[in-house]
This record gives sequence, C-alpha cells and structure tokens, in this order.
Amino acid sequence: QVQLVESGGGLVQPGGSLGLSCAASGSIFSINAMGWYRQVPGKQRELVAVVNSGAGTNYADSVKGRFALSRDNAGNTVDLQMNSLKPEDTGVYFCYAYIHINQREWGQFWGQGTQVTVFS
Repeated sequence: QVQLVESGGGLVQPGGSLGLSCAASGSIFSINAMGWYRQVPGKQRELVAVVNSGAGTNYADSVKGRFALSRDNAGNTVDLQMNSLKPEDTGVYFCYAYIHINQREWGQFWGQGTQVTVFS
C-alpha cells in the first residue's frame, strides 16, 4: 500500500508565499515521478510541477519563475515553494507520484488534496 501525505496550504494574500510538502510511504520500489497538480471547480486537474527521475522538472507555464519544486535526497518527499501567489493560483492541490511497487507493478497515486486560497 502506498500513501501520499500532504501538508501545507492555506490562505494568503496576493503576492504572498506558501509551501506544500508531500511524503510518500509504503511499498515503494522506486518513484519515477513526483509532484503537484491542482484543480478548481468545473475544470480539469492540471499539472503544476512534476519532477521526473533523470529528466528534470516540468512546470506549468503559469507558475514558471514563481514556484519551485524540490525533492529530497531519498526521493520520497517533494516540496513546492509557491511565491508571488495570484488569485488564479487558488485551488485544491494534489500530490502526485508515479511509483513502481516492485519490478512488475506500478501505478499513479494521489494525495487527498490540500486547499490553497489566494484572496485580496
């Protein structure tokens, strides 16, 4: 069983900063990708930032230069530092990971979601 446990998020005014953290635990052979998506009501879940093992980090164009994703040395935790937040960054942020449970089984896993609200 794999779990993604999220922390962080909350309320902030435009221009402020917030941090999100996600830790993966359980039956993990390797993590190929890990990061964050977000979703607002009525819209599809969209990529925010995902780090791919050996292939760098992908950021949504809307967050480039403002958000920074980092991964710990063990590779099981990612932190998203969000700066210069805008009202359009508001949404539920979901931790995402593509994990090999063993050499033959793999899948996509999601956290429970954490709310980020940017209001003036």
